[in-house]
Amino acid sequence: MADKERDAFPRRDFLVSSMTAVGAVALAAGSAPVAAQEARSAASNASSSSGTIYSGDLIQGKKVISSLDIADLEPGTHAFYFQGVQMPSGQCWYVSVLVAKGARPGKRIGLISGVHGDEMSPMHTIQTVMRQLDPAEMSGAVLAVLDVSRPAVEGMARRWPSSGRGIDLIDINRTFPGNENGPEAAARHAALVFNRLLRPNIDYAIDFHTAATGMDMTAFHLARMDLPEIKEMAELYPISQIFDNPAYPGLLASALIDVNIPAFTPEIGAPRILDHDMIPLFVEGTLNVLKHHGVIAGPLGRTGKDTDIFVGNRAHPVMATEGGFVELLVKLKDKVAVGQKVAIQRNTFGEVVAEYTSAVAGEVAARRTDATAEPGTMLVFVLYNDPVKDGPLVYPE
Repeated sequence: MADKERDAFPRRDFLVSSMTAVGAVALAAGSAPVAAQEARSAASNASSSSGTIYSGDLIQGKKVISSLDIADLEPGTHAFYFQGVQMPSGQCWYVSVLVAKGARPGKRIGLISGVHGDEMSPMHTIQTVMRQLDPAEMSGAVLAVLDVSRPAVEGMARRWPSSGRGIDLIDINRTFPGNENGPEAAARHAALVFNRLLRPNIDYAIDFHTAATGMDMTAFHLARMDLPEIKEMAELYPISQIFDNPAYPGLLASALIDVNIPAFTPEIGAPRILDHDMIPLFVEGTLNVLKHHGVIAGPLGRTGKDTDIFVGNRAHPVMATEGGFVELLVKLKDKVAVGQKVAIQRNTFGEVVAEYTSAVAGEVAARRTDATAEPGTMLVFVLYNDPVKDGPLVYPE
């Protein structure tokens, strides 16, 4: 899908869709967790390669692989570079991979970051979790894939720069599960990561993100709360809000759910920074998930019960209708009422050109951080509950 087609609001990467529920029928019907676990393991084994494939290369002392099978590995901690798609020069993009494999069999959890290259707090969150794991005391395994969209990470940019048709900027989180023989490098890279790293090696997945550049967000999840195993994991984080939303096709979490791997998307505040206030909340929640699945032992830390998580099923974007300088009148997590003024916009003379109000009652989940906006730019994102779930879905990811 072309970038212009996949983004209803290109500057903030919105897509408005009325996507029906996808995959995980047995989960939604409340099938037994053991049966679901066995089905996922069988599917993973069926899709797995014949084993871990080593290229024979070393990069900074780390072995290069083109396919991973955790079953091949000895218990312990392993670090690899995964060989992704080639660059125009013929060299490859390499993805950083860590594996902590326990001494006993158990569930396999995937921790993923770097799908967007301007999202730094997720990488730090995963690094922090991995440092706290002792394989000798673990069951199962934790697979960390840290910088999926490697060229975007190198440029601290949201999108993958593809030279196939000039320079396209491709949001790889609209392309999963990808296509290894697709017409663009980003889709091929997505498929390599999906097929040769993730799908054969994980039973559950957490795909960490932040708000887009120019925005800030609360400690937040995008999660399918209609799927019991996802709901259980999402509620183990001591965060502020959850958007109960099936999102749209092409997201990594959605593609994983389609192949019966429960997955959800934590959002750790603002992009381009390390948010040291929010990161500990997501570390604590992720360790709770590992304890919940028996990968590590110990009592649970704080959860959503301790933070009174607000769960909404709809989002209202307040969009700029004029160009100019924006003064926001609400903060993150503020409760807003219908008709409440949330922003004022002025031109270069200081004259008021627009005033913006909320059309719904809910909580502020995201807001713009850049001082200027042009028509169509999102200013404020209000999370709310709609009992009839009427209208399109919007998400500021």
